[in-house]
Amino acid sequence: MNPRLQKLYSEIETQREMLLLSLHHLSYEKLNDHPQGKWSINQIIAHLISAENLSVQYVKKKILGVNEVKDTGFFEELKMVLLVSSQRLPLKFKAPKVVVEKTSNETNLTKLAEEWEKSRLDLKNILEQLEDRHLQRKIYKHVRVGMLNIQHALKFFREHVRHHAPQVKYLLKQK
Repeated sequence: MNPRLQKLYSEIETQREMLLLSLHHLSYEKLNDHPQGKWSINQIIAHLISAENLSVQYVKKKILGVNEVKDTGFFEELKMVLLVSSQRLPLKFKAPKVVVEKTSNETNLTKLAEEWEKSRLDLKNILEQLEDRHLQRKIYKHVRVGMLNIQHALKFFREHVRHHAPQVKYLLKQK
């Protein structure tokens, strides 16, 4: 795997593992409680998994024709800066319809963790197949900003978890 991809992948894996570790001691009720109509902790985890799964599936398709795809450039770097900024601000965004439709109703954290691990292993396999000359190719499609490269995808996965972390922390503080 390319060293840049390995670094980004390791970062998101550590982030995922730390998040799940912080939740493993919680009761089923705490993980599935959604006060005031908000998402429960498990619904947030399921949402993160759904978004990543859909992205991984898309990248799998695009990688088949990676030689015909154009490279990202300055415009995509600018879009990525805006995307990262949007994820770091305390703004709420409506989840894309396709992500909502594909989000699991699973209420068991262990099963969610297994599903997320499987998705990450699929992602790792893709990253191991990508040649260095393809790292800038537009093979990842973000629902709001359009086509980006695989490095952008990994950075978005990191920022997406980071974006939802305050929701989880809020729910952890609830009685």
